Amino acid sequence: MTMKLIYFAWVRERIGLSDETVDLPAEVKTVADLLNWLKGRGENYSAALERPDVIRVAINQEHADHSTRLPDHAEIALFPPMTGG
Repeated sequence: MTMKLIYFAWVRERIGLSDETVDLPAEVKTVADLLNWLKGRGENYSAALERPDVIRVAINQEHADHSTRLPDHAEIALFPPMTGG
């Protein structure tokens, strides 16, 4: 499964990329699986995703929770929690 990943804010800064296209292994089926797989891709990913529970995700520009199944050929955005005032 091929996915376009887009990283925002401190997730982007820690990973060192604004976006990339990846081929996911067959066992990566949900958002949670994706975050766990990304953590194993190196120190920068591990640092960015050390607390995957706080990472927010959008699939094809719609918010998704971590149990959401990944569709094929999607655009997935990862970003930290937002604060505002």
